[in-house]
Amino acid sequence: MYDMRKDLIRKERASACETTYRLHPAGKAFYTEGNKRGAANPLRILIVEDEKRLSDALTQIMREQKYAVDAVYDGEDGYQYARCGEYDAIVLDVMLPRRSGFEVVKALRREKIATPVLLLTARDELESKVNGLDCGADDYMTKPFAPEELTARIRALTRRQGEVVLEEMTFEDLTLELSTCDLKCGAKRVHLSFKEFEVMKLLLASPNTIVPKEQLLVKVWGAESDAEDNNVEAYISFLRKKLFYLGSQVSISTIRKLGYRLGTE
Repeated sequence: MYDMRKDLIRKERASACETTYRLHPAGKAFYTEGNKRGAANPLRILIVEDEKRLSDALTQIMREQKYAVDAVYDGEDGYQYARCGEYDAIVLDVMLPRRSGFEVVKALRREKIATPVLLLTARDELESKVNGLDCGADDYMTKPFAPEELTARIRALTRRQGEVVLEEMTFEDLTLELSTCDLKCGAKRVHLSFKEFEVMKLLLASPNTIVPKEQLLVKVWGAESDAEDNNVEAYISFLRKKLFYLGSQVSISTIRKLGYRLGTE
């Protein structure tokens, strides 16, 4: 029987690994290069293209720019990766198996996922371009294209995304200072350890939304870590105690078999 939870954690952990070739759930090989440990944080790009040779070429172009790359071959996998991963930009083909590029963009925007999307298509009709942009895409390129133009458009998209630099994250009466790792409520404040800070940052990024335990494991402890569910549970407990100390109305709820949700009591 297909186990979505196991498949999700497999994909999450794989996306943070070093360069490797793996098997697509449908049996097709696909390439992924994650953010290597010890390296500076490169841009993370998701490529969704069903033509294997073009996907490989796009991946190579991104690697030459020192970007970290995930590549998948159909719209459904592209949608799932875009939802679960933290990408700086998505290069998305329009004509895809299982879900079209238009459908993927619409679904992402409905979920308030604002990652910049560059659509690729062999169709040069104005109506197709307008449709793509109206669906929520940020840019549109017609095949064939020059690699230099593609990378220039990626840089432009990520520059626009990077114009807003957050100094703090706030939800209700709670504020997390990103420069000091301090959590504040009113006049009270408490310093968070590195892992407490990373867990709280992920929860604050999606308030009133369930954050899967598997996502916390991969993002905070790393794909190659031996950390297990009880490690996450321990740090959630630490954070709950600090929220109690601060007297915040914000709390962390456990959603059984799914994950955790930051909300108000």
